[in-house]
Amino acid sequence: MGESDFENIRPYTDEETVAAMDRVSRHPMLPVISKYLFPDEPVMTLAQKLRSITSTDEFQDKVMIDVVASVIKSTSAGFTCSGREHLDSVKGRFLAVSNHRDIVLDPALIQYAMNMYGLPYTQICVGSNLLSSRLIEDLMRSNRMIKVIRGISARQLYLSSQNLSRYIRETITSDTASIWVAQREGRTKDGKDETEQGLLKMFDMSGQGTFEENFRELNIVPMSISYEYEPCDSRKAREILLRREGPYTKKPKEDLHSILTGIRQQKGHIHLEIGEPLHAEEIAEAARADKNERYQAIRQILDQRIIGGYKLWKTNYIAHDMLHGRSEYLKAGLYTSEERERFDAYIAHKLGKLEWRLDHALLRYLFLNIYAGPIESKKNL
Repeated sequence: MGESDFENIRPYTDEETVAAMDRVSRHPMLPVISKYLFPDEPVMTLAQKLRSITSTDEFQDKVMIDVVASVIKSTSAGFTCSGREHLDSVKGRFLAVSNHRDIVLDPALIQYAMNMYGLPYTQICVGSNLLSSRLIEDLMRSNRMIKVIRGISARQLYLSSQNLSRYIRETITSDTASIWVAQREGRTKDGKDETEQGLLKMFDMSGQGTFEENFRELNIVPMSISYEYEPCDSRKAREILLRREGPYTKKPKEDLHSILTGIRQQKGHIHLEIGEPLHAEEIAEAARADKNERYQAIRQILDQRIIGGYKLWKTNYIAHDMLHGRSEYLKAGLYTSEERERFDAYIAHKLGKLEWRLDHALLRYLFLNIYAGPIESKKNL
């Protein structure tokens, strides 16, 4: 399998990253981006830094880590991470499979954690639908992005999935890099994290051995990202509502708007839990099941670890009580009446920005479900 097979999906080489950084440094939007991310620095500092980049590693070390740190500092109450010890038990590179709540922040925070722990950055799988401009493509592919082709025919999708599967397997087994992928296509919009079975079939497509051997050599590590305030929460509730009314077609630049909203919105506390890798015994047990049941068994393990690793915040407990007209978690001391009032005001503020023609009672119900969903998922484990 030569590199030419992956030419359309692979991340940029160091040389391509250098050329991309030169283009980005001259983009007319860069001064605005620089002022937002680094308000205390001269506006040309970022452009000068980008033009001095000599490799992908250097871009991530000298620019992206500062960018993510700036976003954490200005839009969150802090970022925490646990489970580092689980990566020590992995021999070689790994395939991180996590829940998906924000388009850009999910993989960015995982890279931030890798840097925090002194570990190599992972490559990241991102849908081609997000590459709406040369600027975004340059930034994404310089951040080790693997392009997942979207919006193609069933036949093309099958061939594209085969190629992606080969790329993932070869990159991990050749000890080139670890890879991050979301457990499903598109962000979770109802607060319930579930792994798509099709993703697991895609992993298996490129394997040359048995089901057991194919999954063992990928070193799958589940991860869970938990935001106290869900990125794009009101937009997600709105999209669910509109999808109920009929076919939903995204407007031009809607994904870009979601990216910017996710970055700028206040997120409260953020936590990343690195879960236990899939054990050889678990994979062997799954392999003993019938064909489709085998994927279901792997899916259940991943869902249990990802949901189990999800950190519940006060917002989750408040929303669950509100949704069911109870005070169960208030009585348990998991939040206060004042915090409930503040969250109620937050909901009113967020939903107040949406069109009045929409059913706001239903929007509120869908909004609360986003936050209550993780509690229901944990109860169902």
